[in-house]
Amino acid sequence: MSYTYEYPRPAVAADCVVFGFNGRELQVLLIERGNEPFKGCWAFPGGFMNMDETAEQGALRELQEETGLDINRIKQLGAFTEVQRDPRGRVVSIAFYALVRPAEVTGGDDAKEARWFALDDVPRLAFDHDYILRKAMQLLRMDIHFEPIGFELLNKSFTMPELQRLYEAILGVRFDRRNFEKKMLQTGILQMVEDEEDDDELFDQQTSNPAFARSFFGTQNEMQTKSIDELFDSEPTPKMQPEVTSGSYAICRDEEGFIPHIMKSWESIAHRKPGRKGRKFSFNKENYDRFKQDNNFKLEF
Repeated sequence: MSYTYEYPRPAVAADCVVFGFNGRELQVLLIERGNEPFKGCWAFPGGFMNMDETAEQGALRELQEETGLDINRIKQLGAFTEVQRDPRGRVVSIAFYALVRPAEVTGGDDAKEARWFALDDVPRLAFDHDYILRKAMQLLRMDIHFEPIGFELLNKSFTMPELQRLYEAILGVRFDRRNFEKKMLQTGILQMVEDEEDDDELFDQQTSNPAFARSFFGTQNEMQTKSIDELFDSEPTPKMQPEVTSGSYAICRDEEGFIPHIMKSWESIAHRKPGRKGRKFSFNKENYDRFKQDNNFKLEF
């Protein structure tokens, strides 16, 4: 004798929590629902899965249809199975999260509007999406200690302050600048890249600064009243040849034609120490993959 059982079949939805970073604060992508239930309320992009797709494929499809955002990497956040989570009936949601650079989004399909919200400005969300957002933040803050979270939110090369602002936005804390830099460099997953500005450009920037001009020449009144000896605090050396300029003072250049005071500034630029704000870094994926394979990567602050 054979038996036929009829099981209740809950619908399965796939939702996507998308985080972005604008250089100052963490943001999340929301859509304004155009249909009931919760018409006019904000929620995460998502919808019901098709029979011929995985939950991940369904989440990516719904994200593209409702916001125009096309990405290819998301991470599963978990399954949300509360019985009363959807007034339409028994609906199970498989949620994912992603980190992307904020891009222009447009509401589509059954989404009336799509918009980026700062975390502090997120309105009350439809369904159980407030709870899903809290779980997404918990997982993100846990993952950041074991994975290179967030590098996709920055440019290919970035400064240490930019990276620090990102980590502070994700973790909701403030770090000591020196301690943060030390911890990040100790991980071995950063590599220094060449400065985008060359020394000539830096030199031009500094010497054109009025403060620099005042420190070398003094004010216009001082230039008119001070003698050569007062300007340079000493008699010209045999290697210095006075070059008379307009006014009652002279500028002394050395045998190679350089002004010694400017040379000192030039040397300070050309030999500036590592650790300045201008240093650029990039993510060293090879090192990270090696650390991960050996289960030897953990970031602790």
